Amino acid sequence: MENFNNIIERAGKRKGNEALVLSYVGKPLTRDAIAQLGDDRFLAEFSKKVFQSGFVWRVVENKWPNFERLFFNFDIEKILMMPTELLEKKATDPSIIRNGKKVQSIYENALMIHDVQLAKKTTFSQFIADWPIEDRVGLWSYLKKHGCRLGGNTGPYALRALGVDTFLLTQDVEGYFRANKLIDGGATSKRSLQQIQYAFNVWQQQTGFSFQALSQILAMSVGDNRIGAAE
Repeated sequence: MENFNNIIERAGKRKGNEALVLSYVGKPLTRDAIAQLGDDRFLAEFSKKVFQSGFVWRVVENKWPNFERLFFNFDIEKILMMPTELLEKKATDPSIIRNGKKVQSIYENALMIHDVQLAKKTTFSQFIADWPIEDRVGLWSYLKKHGCRLGGNTGPYALRALGVDTFLLTQDVEGYFRANKLIDGGATSKRSLQQIQYAFNVWQQQTGFSFQALSQILAMSVGDNRIGAAE
């Protein structure tokens, strides 16, 4: 497996220099900061990414204040207290994107968060903060299994938006793993995800970088990424 120093060097050559590459890298929140987030913010971001999936992100962003208003700022208890008839009525409100199945996911994911609160006797945000850093794919799997419409890249993108340290399986990242024969078959198969997690764990040990930084640098080292590239 390639040493990550080589990947940083390659990204630097493509983008101008290594310092420029590092300047493009985002910084995740600390575990303590994640634990301080309100559980309503997790539900809000899960919901936003569900609606953005397969849709124009800008349109969802523009309408998001209406979602916040219509769904009680994603207060978990208020969402779960809604009768089915009210949820169905909200799904037809013209101020939001009218998609009954995606609106239903708001309720289902509120239920997932509530179940964690009861089972773990803690906040959902603390539950996420406590998840082992070396098992990001396990967290993805949990969201896919227990949540609604959080499989694929939806759950990971929501975590990244919330500041949770995670790598992403973007087209460039997946392309790197395939080109270097580190995975075969489906990128989201259990075997492939374990291999990808292993690689990121090794790279983190080599560099001390966050998974977010590793993922972004890896993407800048391959593919058609043009951020910062000289004309």
